[in-house]
Amino acid sequence: MSAAIESLGSENLGAENLGAENLVVTRNVWKIFGARADEAMAAALQENLSKAEILDRFEAVVGVRDVSISVAESEIFCIMGLSGSGKSTLVRHINRLIEPTSGQILVNGTDVGSLELEALRALRADRIGMVFQNMALLPHRTVRDNVAFALELRNVDAFTRTKVADETIELVGLEGYGDRMPSELSGGMQQRVGLARAMAADPEILLMDEPFSALDPLIRRGLQDEFLELSKTMKKTTLFITHDLDEAIRMGSRIAIMKDGQIVQTGTPEMIVTQPADGYVADFVAGISKLKLVYAHTVMQPVQKFADDGGGLPPLEQCPTAGPQDDLDRLVGLAVDQNNPIVIMSDAKPVGIVTKDDLLRGIQGEA
Repeated sequence: MSAAIESLGSENLGAENLGAENLVVTRNVWKIFGARADEAMAAALQENLSKAEILDRFEAVVGVRDVSISVAESEIFCIMGLSGSGKSTLVRHINRLIEPTSGQILVNGTDVGSLELEALRALRADRIGMVFQNMALLPHRTVRDNVAFALELRNVDAFTRTKVADETIELVGLEGYGDRMPSELSGGMQQRVGLARAMAADPEILLMDEPFSALDPLIRRGLQDEFLELSKTMKKTTLFITHDLDEAIRMGSRIAIMKDGQIVQTGTPEMIVTQPADGYVADFVAGISKLKLVYAHTVMQPVQKFADDGGGLPPLEQCPTAGPQDDLDRLVGLAVDQNNPIVIMSDAKPVGIVTKDDLLRGIQGEA
């Protein structure tokens, strides 16, 4: 981001800094909605009541149940689940739009729950940006003024606001549209304005709640690509909410799958697909292609095991070679019209062997 925005700085949040390896941490967060929430919370802990039992006994709804996550700096962490799973409720705890019934939220080591109102406003204005499915752009303001709105709320001078807004508009591919009104833009362009508005204040953290789900598939994929490229440049820590596993796999360095307010499994896309924690996750990943998600290091056999099994390794120069991080798609390409196994090399040394049988098992998810 420009020197103009860097000069704005961040206010002291004024709370105890607890120290953090991760930029965002939640610890045993619960959110129960209802007049008897505290009573329901105590019973849930003592009796391990289900969501349905809590609703029946206390007329209280479990939104989030004992959720602990850690999100590293610059990571895109996807939280996915079906409607009502608690994913949007969880993410709104990060900037305390929702108060937890129990638990702790840390942002860069600061306990968000301990912040006084002024410090909380500073957190929301300076450190956290939000992007929603419905952008809620101000219809009477231009694109430039919409993008600069957060800076205006921070009393940033007009010259700096305009400079930062124009730079951010260009960054999201809308150069030349600064003077247009939101009604003159397509849905995808309006989504870009919403992203630019969140990024203009140069927050450390982006909370993205189903930002692309209302768009046509082609536009949606294009915006996903653009955001991934932006992420490489801007290095923002992102919590990305989606109900679409394909999108989660494409966007996330790690994925947390939620059901009934709980996290069922957290892991890399490869881990989620190849090692589903239970039947619920297995059903989610059943139709997902493994070709771009599973890597050589997962399906390869150790060289010595291959030799012990009577596989007699051919001369290396006769074998195709690949690296441990090459995906199945590339390995399949190497194996076509080739009878010799693929040798996996690391630091110029063979570390594993991939046969056609290994490839088939990997494609089937049996690696």
